[in-house]
Amino acid sequence: MAVPVLDDLVAVLADRTDPRAFPHADTVEQEVLVYSADGVRAAPPSELVRALADGPGVVVVRGALDRAVVDRVTAEFDAMIAEQYAAGQAVGDHFAAVDTNGRGTNDRVWNALEKLAVRAPAAFVDYYASDVLARVALAWLGPGYQVTSQVNVVHPGGAAQVGHRDYHLGFLPPTEIVRYPAHVHRLSPVLTLQGAVAHADMPVESGPTLYLPHSQKYADGYLATALPEFAAHFARHHVQLPLAVGDAAFFNPAVIHGAGHNRSADVRRTANLLQISSAFGRAMESVDRARVCRAVYPYLTPDTDHAVSAAAEGYAFPTNLDRDPPVDGLAPPTQADLVRRAVAQGWTAAAFDAALTDHARRRESH
Repeated sequence: MAVPVLDDLVAVLADRTDPRAFPHADTVEQEVLVYSADGVRAAPPSELVRALADGPGVVVVRGALDRAVVDRVTAEFDAMIAEQYAAGQAVGDHFAAVDTNGRGTNDRVWNALEKLAVRAPAAFVDYYASDVLARVALAWLGPGYQVTSQVNVVHPGGAAQVGHRDYHLGFLPPTEIVRYPAHVHRLSPVLTLQGAVAHADMPVESGPTLYLPHSQKYADGYLATALPEFAAHFARHHVQLPLAVGDAAFFNPAVIHGAGHNRSADVRRTANLLQISSAFGRAMESVDRARVCRAVYPYLTPDTDHAVSAAAEGYAFPTNLDRDPPVDGLAPPTQADLVRRAVAQGWTAAAFDAALTDHARRRESH
């Protein structure tokens, strides 16, 4: 991969959103396409794909979900957060926002999709029956996609995030990102659709998402976001759009973005963050990799690292982020990390078996 050069990003950001290419959008605001729910319903999938791939990369849909449906789900999310506090549960966060004293200011509910389905199945059905959510997901990913949901609440005083890209390559450190060839950098964004549904009215002062429209078209962007000159450019040139309850934003995960600073006095900025995954983001066969690791562990040495790659799960997700939080980085340790540590430290088979069992238990959804 090439070393990112800020001038190259600036040249890409000079692209303008041509409203004539998106006839079903209501307007263009700060380079972002704004649709009504009916506009999304009327738009052909090719228009939505063009918006996310070749256009600004960001689409805002006004009134995507019925407010009454959203409010009902918000009450369930608030109850989940209250239960986490009552249980003294610490919740890790990716790219966590902090206040001016360095304290974490986010509330998170990981795996809110499953938790909502278990505790309020009727509300779940009404919410995820949204044809707007489905239409954008189908346009970008095709059928068979999988939805995951994480509730994010940022309280007044919550600081802005550093600009970043998202899942998959966006969750890796630069030392890992650089190991992936250029065609994987092009592939990663089409495996995921990012979305957020507003569960509170979000004026700009409450810090709705910051975007660099068109930045998904910058080829070296996954490496660029860690560099200070790129972070400074993002801080100076991002855009923000206010949202109302039931509005939704969808964006290409390669758009450089981040949560904004909540400068309001009293707005709990609440969003249901959606990561919707392609059906093709998984392997063809199901493999009990823990069984494989237990079988081969007695034969592994530091010189047989490629065998670890073949045997163990080398990716941190999906996991249960309540039990397996990304405390020391952007992602928790993988199964392969555990195997390599055991080999390097010469654990007994019994110790390795117990650690592997514990690792698997932390990843269970309930």
